[in-house]
Amino acid sequence: MRQIVLDTETTGLETSQDHRIIEIGCVEMVNRKLTGRHYHQYINPERKVDEGAMEVHGITDEYLQDKPVFSAISSEFLDFLDGAELIIHNAPFDLGFINHELKKLGKKTPLLESGCRVIDTLGLARQKHPGQKNSLDALCKRYGVDNSQRDLHGALLDSEILADVYLLMTGGQVNLNINQQENSESGEINTASTIRRLPKDRKPIRVIRANDSELAAHHKKLEDIKSASGSCVWLESGE
Repeated sequence: MRQIVLDTETTGLETSQDHRIIEIGCVEMVNRKLTGRHYHQYINPERKVDEGAMEVHGITDEYLQDKPVFSAISSEFLDFLDGAELIIHNAPFDLGFINHELKKLGKKTPLLESGCRVIDTLGLARQKHPGQKNSLDALCKRYGVDNSQRDLHGALLDSEILADVYLLMTGGQVNLNINQQENSESGEINTASTIRRLPKDRKPIRVIRANDSELAAHHKKLEDIKSASGSCVWLESGE
């Protein structure tokens, strides 16, 4: 399963006022594991950035002057997304701006969501945590994700943070089967064809058991997970 976590920064809030995308950041996950592949691009919006928007992301008109326009990067961007499931926080906002850019290309380009399944993590968070703050910063605090570098909004950094939040919010990473091997380039999982057995004359493995304080710290961590996500299978199973 290939997923792309996506975020954008814009010149303002309303496409009805012809506000434009100025930054796109995406990170790739395959089988719920970050692959290290990403797409990141600043874009010349061919208009001024609103002062209020600049206070949020810190991207100036001067910085964007020599950046490519959206039409110059659209094919590369869409190729990166092709066939993936999209994970976006407040998806209607980002999709609205991307579709606004696609319409301005003057081609019969379909809307982005017509070719990609979209998961809106804001909607997902509201279902899991009704009546609570569900901004990305609030979710970072709730799930213990480090966002200390997030003084200003940035599309690539925010997509990386959102990937961590999404994995925790939906149950953490998977594929811990020791009988599986992963192709680091393709992200495909292959079942191991052989089992390596330990030699019969090996020394006994030393077992170091947790002490009382370590067990207490472990139990507290499980309680924190239950408090954040609503359940914890290890507590329920008596581990």
